[in-house]
Amino acid sequence: MNGVTHALGFAEKDLRRMAGARSFERGVGYLSAVSRLEIGDETITATVDGTDAYEVELAEREDGGLTGWCDCPYGREGNFCKHCVAVGLTVLRQAESVPRQRAAAASRTRLLDTWLESRTREELLVLVREQLSEDRDLRRRLELRAATAGEDTGIARERILSLLDTRPFARYGYVEYADAHAYGQQAAEAVTALRAMTSSGRSADAVKVAREALQALGRTYGEIDDSDGLIGEVATGLAEAHLEACLSARPDPVETAEWLVHHLLDEENDATDIDLFDYREALGEPGMIRARELVVAAWRANPKGWPEKFLMERLLKADGSSVDALVAVHAADLAPNGHTHLVIAKELEAAGRAAEALKWAERGLREAESDWGPDDELVTFVCERYARADRLAGVVAIRRDLLQARPSLAAYQHLRTAARAANAWEGSERAGALEVLKAAAQPKDGRWYGASVLVDALMDDADLEAAWQAAADGYADQRQWLALADRIRDKKPADALTVYLCWIEPLRKQTGDSTYERMAELLLNARSCHRTLGTEAEFATYLASLRADQKRKRKLMATLDLHGL
Repeated sequence: MNGVTHALGFAEKDLRRMAGARSFERGVGYLSAVSRLEIGDETITATVDGTDAYEVELAEREDGGLTGWCDCPYGREGNFCKHCVAVGLTVLRQAESVPRQRAAAASRTRLLDTWLESRTREELLVLVREQLSEDRDLRRRLELRAATAGEDTGIARERILSLLDTRPFARYGYVEYADAHAYGQQAAEAVTALRAMTSSGRSADAVKVAREALQALGRTYGEIDDSDGLIGEVATGLAEAHLEACLSARPDPVETAEWLVHHLLDEENDATDIDLFDYREALGEPGMIRARELVVAAWRANPKGWPEKFLMERLLKADGSSVDALVAVHAADLAPNGHTHLVIAKELEAAGRAAEALKWAERGLREAESDWGPDDELVTFVCERYARADRLAGVVAIRRDLLQARPSLAAYQHLRTAARAANAWEGSERAGALEVLKAAAQPKDGRWYGASVLVDALMDDADLEAAWQAAADGYADQRQWLALADRIRDKKPADALTVYLCWIEPLRKQTGDSTYERMAELLLNARSCHRTLGTEAEFATYLASLRADQKRKRKLMATLDLHGL
């Protein structure tokens, strides 16, 4: 194994470490799906058939480690995926021949280099033209190189914008996930082309084309499934290329500021994350003055607009403006759930104005609309500061009000924690909380339906007697009955058994793997109850009757056999 590791640069343990146990084990199952394996002098490539046919490339790092790339969704996130594992294991299984294959690959490379170097200029041109006639992607890339290296900006512009055209990849006007990666690879060439224009001394042209490219991608970004974030990376690259071109060309700072602010305020600017102040050097003082004027005017015209508000906040923070100015920006558009009050409170607290901060947070709790409810973080903010000031009764009051407004298990738990800290839980506080939950519940006719927070809260309190009574009164659904049965099974097996048998019955009329597994689980629980009760013979009779009744369901019989039933 040491010899193999030395020859390849990696061993099976390295694949397991890089992929993790789960991906490694799944990769073992893909060994038979590996095809078109090519071992080069520096890289190993292959195709692995999964949901789609995925391309994999393994390469050794300079430090002797291994890198893996795969165009599957998980691999594109930078992970060493199961497909990489499968290719790595395939190579290890033919490790003895790898040095020979690498030597052969290196020999082929030298042979090709020698042959190309021996061709005349005319012969090479013929060869390239032959390839261009057969390979459209190669033709597009070379056309782009020629356009960016030439003097005709119109051609370069047309080629760059065509790379961002989604129509060849769209289905009914939308680029689906399966096609987004190919589109992203093509769109990324636009970034390379813009940078090539700048580096070749055409930065002024690059500024103009980059603007159009950013706008073009912004218009179509909402029509692309960018779950992997690849198109977002392209958008970031376009923004960086635009900034680089501006720093090189030094376009008119005032006009640049006007375009930039307009672009940042455009509702189609979702694709990029441009920071106005990254352009400080390119804009200089005249440009920054104009940018400030435009941002302030836009915010005053639309103080509730998200981009206007964000830019105004960014402007004030960058300029070191007063906290009061920031508060004024936020106060012009208060969120109905009190979150903006929290933002203001945090700004004030960071400025050493804790008393004002708490007042804003308390105001947020009071003004939060009932349909939205107060922001959870806002509630936590106020409660933490009350607790620090030993205002524990205040914390209890807040948590009590929230439980009454929005009964939930989480609200009950928060109230319980607060009341216990104030030594006020046992007694009237708990009783009142349970009455709130009981009043909020809507028991349905019959005893086996009607989920309620009440039963969950009683079980969370480990008050199983009360939980059982509430369930019997109609406050429980199937999930709660079964959870309750699991909790009482050891001490009250007869009651638990009644629940299990009740929920086995409707499963007799159902089919499907999940149904069969559920029935087996309930039967195992019922058997456990019978064992505790000492009535195993009774269970055996019940099980035999059930198997006889369900014998036509062969998969059910197999499932029961698998579980020893």
